[in-house]
Amino acid sequence: MSWLFGGRKSQTSGAEESFPNDSKSQDSQNSLGFDPSQVTNVSSIISTPGALDTSRLHPLAGLERGVEYLDLEEEQLSTMEGSKSLIPSRGWTDDLCYGTGAVYLTGLGLGGSYGFFEGLKNIPPNSPGKLQLNTVLNHITRRGPFIGNNAGVLTLTYNLINSSIDALRGKHDSANSVVAGAVTGAIFKSSKGLKPMGYASGMMAVAAAGWCGLKSVLL
Repeated sequence: MSWLFGGRKSQTSGAEESFPNDSKSQDSQNSLGFDPSQVTNVSSIISTPGALDTSRLHPLAGLERGVEYLDLEEEQLSTMEGSKSLIPSRGWTDDLCYGTGAVYLTGLGLGGSYGFFEGLKNIPPNSPGKLQLNTVLNHITRRGPFIGNNAGVLTLTYNLINSSIDALRGKHDSANSVVAGAVTGAIFKSSKGLKPMGYASGMMAVAAAGWCGLKSVLL
């Protein structure tokens, strides 16, 4: 008797278990537009009409609002009198970053070029190729960073002093640049004595004046 009732019970329970699965598949098909258990290829999902509808996804995904973009507004350029330059600037921070970086890279390149030719002149005669290459590289790595670092420090100090003078006077002009250059040169050689300070100050003042003249021509 047990096998009669037992077999029927198992068949009944198996049938009862199949209904929830069928209902889940039907619910998934209604909500997603396709039956996940029948998917064998992703392209079939993409080609199904309405399968990629964001409204069918979970509300916590927040995709029903569409794609949100950051509203980036360009900051206002500097309005200080005489602040117009070759490159649009938003203030002293731009001058500090762009100016220092540009001069450092220029000094690094010029110093590396000078070291390259210096290394070619100092190659030992009848030396092997590895020694020749090592000699040239040593001169490049010695001259390039040295000139680049010094040029970067000078430009950084110059921009800080020049921006401070601009803020005190409320305008930017050639006089500010020349004074900033003179003070920068004096500070740079302040540990070498009065004579080197005077030479460096005069050279930086001339360089600042030349830069102002170049800007006036190009602008």
